[in-house]
Amino acid sequence: MNDQKITLSQLEQYLSKAAWILKGPVDASDFKVYIFPLLFFKRISDVYDEEYQNALSESDGDDEYASLPEFHRFIIPQGCHWNDVRETTENVGLAIEKALRGIEQANQEFLYGIFGDAQWSNKNKLSDRLLIDLIEHFSQYKLANSLVDTDILGQSYEYLIKHFADLTNKKAGEFYTPRSVVHLLGLILDPHEGQSIYDPACGTGGMLLECVNHLKDNSEDYRTLKLFGQEKNLTSSSIARMNMFLHDIEDFEIIRGDTLNNPGFFAADGLKQFDCVIANPPFSLKAWGAENWVNDPFGRNFAGTPPKGNGDMAWVQHMIKSMNDTGRMAVVLPHGALFRKGAEGKIRKAIIEHDLLEAVIGLGPNIFYGTQLAACVMVFKQQKAANKQNNILFIDASDQVRVGRAQNFLEAEHVKQIHDWYLDYQDVENHVKVANMADIEENDFNLNILLYVEKIIEDNLPTVDEAMADLKQAWQASLKAEDKFKNKLKEFIS
Repeated sequence: MNDQKITLSQLEQYLSKAAWILKGPVDASDFKVYIFPLLFFKRISDVYDEEYQNALSESDGDDEYASLPEFHRFIIPQGCHWNDVRETTENVGLAIEKALRGIEQANQEFLYGIFGDAQWSNKNKLSDRLLIDLIEHFSQYKLANSLVDTDILGQSYEYLIKHFADLTNKKAGEFYTPRSVVHLLGLILDPHEGQSIYDPACGTGGMLLECVNHLKDNSEDYRTLKLFGQEKNLTSSSIARMNMFLHDIEDFEIIRGDTLNNPGFFAADGLKQFDCVIANPPFSLKAWGAENWVNDPFGRNFAGTPPKGNGDMAWVQHMIKSMNDTGRMAVVLPHGALFRKGAEGKIRKAIIEHDLLEAVIGLGPNIFYGTQLAACVMVFKQQKAANKQNNILFIDASDQVRVGRAQNFLEAEHVKQIHDWYLDYQDVENHVKVANMADIEENDFNLNILLYVEKIIEDNLPTVDEAMADLKQAWQASLKAEDKFKNKLKEFIS
């Protein structure tokens, strides 16, 4: 086992190789179900060993003292350590299952259900030989605090999440939002010390962690943030919790559940409310629970009931109701949410009339995994600045991309440009328009960005006189060519 400090590139290669070992019997879309729990299991076993050794040296070798729970972040019961599994050569999957469940039960307050529901003992998929290879591979490095920085471990985890998004492009949009888009939302929301952040469709926790990074970038104490997330998918919600622990975040609460049908965070008088609400919810969700929305006990239908086959406006209304009195929110949606008519049009009108919508930002096409659709960002504030009241900022950032072969990329300079436009809050030809309520009403509350940001086309066409002169010249040239052709024809005939 390597006892040297680990670099980020070593850790990334180490995790990629783990995926390569699974290749074949396990579908790429399922790699995450196995690799994330194993990485987390190895990490907490190594941290436990280091904590144990530190307490042992403090107590002159008192084993009982070193095993006391107060010296350990997590308890690892007897027979449930990484090394116990490593020493197993038969029914390895069963040994893994036993260890993971044992750790969950011993740390119910923090780790209940965190390892997910992978079928480790399914020998048709995971033979003993394969699992032994995987365990041996993970045993190469010690992942103790002294050997791997939390930042590097967190970054490698993010790398792994993106790596799986690349491997399973079809459904990756559910699993991974491009980092640059997440960064843009963090800049727009601008969270600060002591604030609460909530993501109602948190996936693997990337948006919540971006808010942590935002404070780090601004030299603020990120540990004062309170993070909350809800996620329907079992694997993603488990990964989000592991992700928080591996980024050394302690003040968080991530729960599994269907946010639209069973929201999980409450205060005495209804839904819990937060300083910042951020999300990239599933686009145009079908069968989202419209039948329950008509009589929603939390008043989330304040602007109306969205259509049965499209939950976009349900997410928007849920998020608005989750903002506190000074709250702000940023949500990624498909462009259709800006202009679809019917029930959605009525909801959009009601929300606009509440004067909560501050900005609409149109992103470029093909920057999300698994879809070529262009998306937009809608920014809401409970208390808009005086100069922004009864106005909405429209930004057309469709050309702010680097065009790639299979996918386009929102680069750092594009994010900076969009954020600068958002902060400047003034018209920019071809890109930005501050529209007032009269403009919006005139367009029947349609928020299609192109209705507001007019494109000035440089056509460079000639004037009428220039065109006539060119035409005469061409006509003269054609007459000459015709005469020449007639003369040649006469010569040929004679």
